[in-house]
Amino acid sequence: MENIHFEDVELLKSKISTEFGPWSAPIEVTQEKINQFADVTGDHQWIHIDIERAKRESPFGGPVAHGFLTLSLLPAFQTEQSWKVAGYRNVVNYGANKLRFISPVMAGKSVHARSRVVAVDSRPQGTQVTTETQVAVVGSDKPALIYEGIFIYVR
Repeated sequence: MENIHFEDVELLKSKISTEFGPWSAPIEVTQEKINQFADVTGDHQWIHIDIERAKRESPFGGPVAHGFLTLSLLPAFQTEQSWKVAGYRNVVNYGANKLRFISPVMAGKSVHARSRVVAVDSRPQGTQVTTETQVAVVGSDKPALIYEGIFIYVR
């Protein structure tokens, strides 16, 4: 695996691509995870946790995961990249340029993610890397969510 020092902005810029990296290993979004997320966030909307009502009344035919639950899985996705950023003290999640919930994640389905680098910029505190990540239900061509995240690798 190629290690790229976080201050090597030009080499990091060479990783900017219109192509996404490989899909991660899948993560199952169980009803139990959905219920636990509802408890943590206080979002107990029936479309997420009331299985029978969701089967009867939901346009999706059953319970769906919260969009923010799907987003919260991002750190858990494991991918095999050919390179990694190295040499930084810590990395800070600086925010997002874009977040879209495109399609539902049904309870019991598995999701996976893939990413690409879209921008690299030098900053006073380190190097800012912007990535676009897609999360999709395994077997679906349509993403469940698209997230453009900003991360700062700190000196």
